[in-house]
Amino acid sequence: MQTARSAPSRTLLRLPSLWSAGAAVIACVVLAPILAVIWIALSPVLGGENLVQVWPATLPRYLRTTILLMSGVGLATAMVGTGAAWLVARYRFPGARWIEWALLMPLAVPAYVGAYALVDLLEYAGPVQTFLRGLMGWNSARDYWFPEIRSLGAAIVVLSAALYPYVYLLTRAALREQSGGGEEVAMSLGVGPLGRFRRVALPLARPAIAAGVAIVMMETVNDFGTVDYFAVQTLTTGIFTTWLEANSAPGAAQIACVVLALVVALLLVERVSRRRSRFYLLSSRHRPVTRQPLRGVAGWVAALLCFIPIFLGFLLPAGVILSHAIGHLDFWAEPGLILALWHTVAVGGIAAAVTVLAAVFLVYGVRLSGQSLPRRLLPVTTIGYAAPGAVLGVGILIPLARIDHWMADGVEAVTGFDIGLVLTGSAFALVLAYTVRFFAIAQGAADGAFGRVTPSLPMAARSLGRTPRRVLREVYAPLIRGSLASALLLVFVDCVKELPATLLLRPFNYDTLATRVHEQASLEQLSRASPGAVLIMLVGLVAVGLLARANR
Repeated sequence: MQTARSAPSRTLLRLPSLWSAGAAVIACVVLAPILAVIWIALSPVLGGENLVQVWPATLPRYLRTTILLMSGVGLATAMVGTGAAWLVARYRFPGARWIEWALLMPLAVPAYVGAYALVDLLEYAGPVQTFLRGLMGWNSARDYWFPEIRSLGAAIVVLSAALYPYVYLLTRAALREQSGGGEEVAMSLGVGPLGRFRRVALPLARPAIAAGVAIVMMETVNDFGTVDYFAVQTLTTGIFTTWLEANSAPGAAQIACVVLALVVALLLVERVSRRRSRFYLLSSRHRPVTRQPLRGVAGWVAALLCFIPIFLGFLLPAGVILSHAIGHLDFWAEPGLILALWHTVAVGGIAAAVTVLAAVFLVYGVRLSGQSLPRRLLPVTTIGYAAPGAVLGVGILIPLARIDHWMADGVEAVTGFDIGLVLTGSAFALVLAYTVRFFAIAQGAADGAFGRVTPSLPMAARSLGRTPRRVLREVYAPLIRGSLASALLLVFVDCVKELPATLLLRPFNYDTLATRVHEQASLEQLSRASPGAVLIMLVGLVAVGLLARANR
């Protein structure tokens, strides 16, 4: 009788498991910086004060420039990425096999590195203008006209050359998945190549193009190194200026909220475009499109058109940076570079490991809980990837600084010993920012990996008395190890290239490769910055190799 009465009580008072509670905590940690930004932005209003004067003074200029930059980069990447994807997916031409994967190589070059290389090449003292003055006999800049390098137009070119692979990768996958039946019907009706592209391929690939352009625009909003180097005032540079120069944290948070609103709007537009565009294969047998050969002049023109973005996005910046790095080998042994490399590897490695482990815990905990709330929190945790690094910097540093001072004062009051700033005085804030920023990558990889494991295997293990922890270690771990290793590398690569969050959250006198390259290039010392830039590009090539391998 006693056992029978205790069973219902255990059912009614059932507490969430450790896995479910841990998953909820991880989700809250990932979302906390975004909520903190909103709270800091509203703090003057909640305190009965007026909004910071940044709204009427500078916000319209920041917003206008950001929208122009996003629109220009979005349009350029849509054209370049879609056109290149259509050529490699539909035609065979000289070098097509190599070009198909080389079009991904600009992902290895951060946009700010491309900006440094372009200015070094085209500025007044650079080799191009020097050659033109010597050739034409010009004596000064008043004797000829040359496009302004540090301008909004140049920023659009550099960012487009660095970001078009996002559109290319998604569009190429969409074009390769299309059935060849539509193309064959159009050809039988006498529709030419451009007509087939406009009437058949483009409508079917529109959701993929929209998704790629949305990612590109979010990366454009996140960029700081390029726009700062070109003196283009965007919302991201406004966050730095308002916070660090005007000493107004609420004003910076309010600008950050505008950035978040833009990002959310992009996500909604991308989701609506996908929801309204639905296409289905009507045949049970999928027949891929047969790539048509392009011979003669047409083939070489197609190869040239595909080579131009490769040259602008990878070969040109890599060549300029390598020439400086090889010409000044003594800079490779500088203590500052070695220390920055160690900081980058240590912080990036720790952040990648923490991010992947947290993603595995969250995904596994949601699968075990069977409750609706954790499942609803799972997709929300991916918003960190859409939030720019500067926004996360505002949402992390200000709350952590307050907690840090509270901890230090409490410990000193009890023990008489000043422990200093433990959280913001170390790399903890950087690790937290990287985890929040790139959690979506690890979560997506973990969720996909768990989904590919047949449910009968863990169910059989549980029926044999295995605990959830042993099921994860003995059943899931051997099967998802490869996917998690790829996620670990991808997160690490993104941590190495991240600049805005690192500039805001790094401890005093704590350089990574990205911050060292940015600071040296800002001082017009590209030769000293080139070794660090080469190391960043080499790490980026690892990510390109993983993408190429995963999208064969």
